[in-house]
Amino acid sequence: MKEDAAVLEQKKKAATEEKAKLPKPYNAKADAQKDINALIAKAKKEGKNVMIQAGGNWCIWCLRFNQFVQTTPELKEIVDKNYVYYHLNFSPDNKNEKVFAQYGNPGDKYGYPVFIVLDKNGKMIHVQQSDVLEHEKGYSLEKVKEFFNQWAPKS
Repeated sequence: MKEDAAVLEQKKKAATEEKAKLPKPYNAKADAQKDINALIAKAKKEGKNVMIQAGGNWCIWCLRFNQFVQTTPELKEIVDKNYVYYHLNFSPDNKNEKVFAQYGNPGDKYGYPVFIVLDKNGKMIHVQQSDVLEHEKGYSLEKVKEFFNQWAPKS
C-alpha cells in the first residue's frame, strides 16, 4: 500500500511539472461571447469554420492538446487553413455558463477538453469529446488529423 501511494505521488509530481512547462492558452478574464462573435465574423470573411477548444489551464489534457497542435506542423497547417481557433475557458474563476449553455454544456457530458465546431455563420455543427483522440499519454496524430479534416469547411 505504501508503494502505491509513493507511485501515485510521483505521477502527480510529474504531471504538475509537465503542466508548469506547457503554455497556458485559456484566459479566465476574456469576454468569451464577444471573442466568439468576432471569430464568427472573421470565419465568415475568410471562409473558415470556428474551432472552440473548451477547457482550462488547470487541465493537463487541454494543455497537452494545445501543445500537440502547435508543435505538429501537419496539424497546425490544417488548423490555420480551415479554422479560426478559440480556447474557451472553464474554471472556478469563470465558468462561462451562458456561453456553454448555448452549446448544450458539452463539458458536463464529455469532460475537458471538449471541442465545439461552428460553421462560418456560427451554427454549431459538431461536438467532439477528446478521449477518442487520445493515444497513451498524448494524442494520436491520425485521429486528430481525421477530426480536423472531417469538420473543415467543404469547398
